[in-house]
Amino acid sequence: MIASIFPITGNYELRVVQSGSMEPAIKTGSVAVIKPSDDYQVGDVITFGDVYKSETPITHRIVDIKVIEGDYYYITKGDANDDNDPKDVPKEDVIGKVLFSLPYAGYVVQEARKPFGFAILIIIPGVIIVYDESKKIWKEIKKTKKSNT
Repeated sequence: MIASIFPITGNYELRVVQSGSMEPAIKTGSVAVIKPSDDYQVGDVITFGDVYKSETPITHRIVDIKVIEGDYYYITKGDANDDNDPKDVPKEDVIGKVLFSLPYAGYVVQEARKPFGFAILIIIPGVIIVYDESKKIWKEIKKTKKSNT
C-alpha cells in the first residue's frame, strides 16, 4: 500500500510506502518516486489503483503480462508475498513505474503532516534560522555604527 505525498513537476509523483509487501526491495516508510510510462516490462515495480476499488494505490512488481484483444493486463505480486495478486491490473489502472525509493523518508513526511511534527520539522528550524540571521544583522549594524563614529 502506498499513500500520495504530492505530485512534483515532470509527471513524477512521490508516495509513501505503507506496507511491507515489497520488502526488502522497498521498505515500509520509504518514499517511492513514480513516473508514468508507456512501456512496462516484467520485473518493473508499478503503482496502480482502481482494480481493487481501494482509495490507496498498491505498489507491486510485474511478474507476467497478458494481452487480450490488444489490451495489456499486468500480473503483479509483492516481493514479500507468496502468491500473485488475485486480480490482473489493466494498463489504464497503472499510475506509473517506481524509479527509486528513499528508505524511511516517508516517516519524516508523515510526521510533518501532524501539528507537533510540523512544529519540530518546519517551525522550530525556521525560528532558529531567523534568530541566527537577526544576530548577524545586529552585529553588522553595530559594526557600521562604530565605523561611522
